[in-house]
Amino acid sequence: MEQKYIDLFDRYTHGQMKRRDFLERLTLLAGGTTAASALLPALENNYAKAEMVAENDTRILPETLSYESTIGKLSGYLVKQKEFPKAGGVIVISENRGLNPHIKDVARRLATEGFLALAPDYLSIRGGTPNDEDKARDLIDTLKPEETVVISRASLATLAARADCTGKVAAVGFCWGGGKVNELAVAEPALAAGVAYYGAQPKANQVPAIKAPLLLHYAGLDERINAGIPDFEKALKANGKFYELYMYEGANHAFNNDTNAARYNKDAAELAWSRTVEFLRKNLATA
Repeated sequence: MEQKYIDLFDRYTHGQMKRRDFLERLTLLAGGTTAASALLPALENNYAKAEMVAENDTRILPETLSYESTIGKLSGYLVKQKEFPKAGGVIVISENRGLNPHIKDVARRLATEGFLALAPDYLSIRGGTPNDEDKARDLIDTLKPEETVVISRASLATLAARADCTGKVAAVGFCWGGGKVNELAVAEPALAAGVAYYGAQPKANQVPAIKAPLLLHYAGLDERINAGIPDFEKALKANGKFYELYMYEGANHAFNNDTNAARYNKDAAELAWSRTVEFLRKNLATA
C-alpha cells in the first residue's frame, strides 16, 4: 500500500481529524469512492485476526480482574500460565483504542512466555472500553496524565502484591501505551523494566527520575514519534540510564499490530517481540 494512505490513516487514528474528514480525504487521494472502499479494510483493524493465542488455550488461565485505585474501581484482563505458580508481572498498555481483542491477545502471548500479564482497561473510570473504536479513541483523549499515572501505579501495585507474582513488575506498551510506559518509568521507581513500542517520549527534564531499564522500539517510517528520539536519547545518556533502542527500518507506526494489514510488519514485529521477551526475562528473574 502506498505510504500516503498510511500517513493519512495515522493522522486520523491519532485524533487529528474526524472520521468524515478522513473518508473524504481518502476518497480524494484514492481517486474515487470505489478505490477508497477497497483500501479501507486494510487500513482499519480486523480483530477476527487477533488470536495468536486463543482464549481457551489449555496452557493459560485468563480472567477479568477488578481492583481499587484512588480514582475509582479499575478493571483489567489478567492471564497467567497454568504451569507457573509464581511469575514476574507485566502490565500491558494498549494503543489509543482501549482494551480491545488485540491487546488481550498480547497479554495471552506474554502468559505463554511464562509471565503474569495484566492488561488494564484505562477507560474503566469512563465506563469501560466501548466496542466502537472512534468512541474509545475519543474517551482516551479525555484521560488526564495524572489519571493514567494513578491507573498504571495501581496496576503495578496490584500485580506485585499477588501471591502468584514474584513481586517484580514490568510494563509493555504500544503507541499511546508506549508513551504511558515512559510516563510510568518517570513516576514509579518500583517499575522493574519498561518496553515502549513507538511511544511518545518524556521531557528531558523528567529523565533523571527514571530508574527502570528501558527497551525502546521505533519504526523507521514513523516521523511523528521519531522526532522526539534525539532529545530523549541525549537525556538518557547524560543521566547514565540503561536503555536499548532499536529502529526498524521500513516499518510503520503500529508495526506490531497484526490485526492491521496496512501497517503490520511481520519481520519487524517478530524481531521486536523476541527482543521484548528476552529483555523481560532478564529483568524479571526471580529474586
